[in-house]
This record gives sequence, structure tokens and C-alpha cells, in this order.
Amino acid sequence: MEYDYVVVGGGSAGCVLARRLSDDGVTRVCLIEAGPPDDHILCRVPLGAAAFIPYRWRNWGFETEPQPGLGGRRGYQPRGRMLGGSSGINAMIYMRGHPSDYDDWAAQHGAAGWSWSDVLPYFRRAEHNERLDDALHGRGGPLNVADITTPNPFSDAFLQACDDLQLPRNADFNGPEQEGFGYFQVTQKNGERWSAARAYLPPEIRARHNLHIATGTRALRII
Repeated sequence: MEYDYVVVGGGSAGCVLARRLSDDGVTRVCLIEAGPPDDHILCRVPLGAAAFIPYRWRNWGFETEPQPGLGGRRGYQPRGRMLGGSSGINAMIYMRGHPSDYDDWAAQHGAAGWSWSDVLPYFRRAEHNERLDDALHGRGGPLNVADITTPNPFSDAFLQACDDLQLPRNADFNGPEQEGFGYFQVTQKNGERWSAARAYLPPEIRARHNLHIATGTRALRII
């Protein structure tokens, strides 16, 4: 069993790498993931996050070192342990961050190639936004981005309170302005979670002859 690339970790980045590297149909790729596949029903149902995050089921459940500022307590850090990684257990909020952060990394911290103008084309290429298609949003990419289909009535009441206080509404937190109140867009499709595994490794991709996905497998060392 020989491969041109072995991708260790089938999280969000690993799913993207395995998909893109195998797109030519020739390059031999092996994707290794320590956790199980993403085939459980709770991997599709958004409410499944309530089962994943508090418990160490498909979740590494890491803890920080004791924090002096927290009286010596450890912070809980849930991280996905299955194909799709943390994109399979998170709250599905689609939030790319503020452009100034990327520009600061490139200008002040040596992260060449990570300015906002550098990364924006890749955000747009990855995205299929059901509502937005403009200079900041893409359509036709693997990652489905949608508005929440069933908003919580308490959220509507909260937003009405914001309106009463004359606080600004924001319909796109990945738009020109991030200040304001509104609903986040989410990585869902037809009301189901749309993890990196579902986005980049649908069944027809997993069936590729040049892509081997090994779940329940750990890399012990790299030579």
C-alpha cells in the first residue's frame, strides 16, 4: 500500500486536502482518521451537538493546563473525533473572522500569503451560499451555507428588543460590517449539518479508486 500523500487527521482541513489532492484521479491519497466514520444519525441532525459536546463520544474532550486566571481550573476543549473532525460536532456557525485580523497577521506577524485579499478567493471557492452571491460570497462550492430554517422564538424576541433600542441589524456577519445583531448563517443543507466530511467527501468522492479513507486508525510515527 503506497501513496503519494498520506493525510494524518480527517478533520476539516484533512477532508479538504484529501478531496483536492485526489481530484486529478491520478494522485494516490490516504486519509487517516483516529475516530469513526460520520455515519451516525446524530452527525446529520443539528441537535446532535448536544450529545457530542458535553461527552467524550466522537469527541477528544481535551483540557487545557491549569489556568492561573481561573483559580487553577482547567478549561474544557471539545474537539471532534470522527471523519469531519470538529465540523461534525460544532454549532455550525459560519463565521470567517474580521478582514483586519488577516491583514494584521500578514503585515505584523510574518504570515505571508494570509492577508484578506489572499484568503478571500479561497473562502469564495469553498462556499455555496444559498442567499448571497457577491464579491464576498461564493456559490457552487462544496460547503453549503444557509440561513437558519427554524429560528428560536426567543431569538426573535431578543432581536425585537434590539430594534426597540435602535441597535443596528446585521443580515450578514461575513459582510462589509460585522457590528450589529441578527441571525448567523450556518453550515447546513436542507436543515441538516453540512460538515467538512459531507461537503468535501460525499459518497462519489469516497468511492474514488485513488483515495483510501482509513477510519479508526492512528498514525504512530512519521519517518
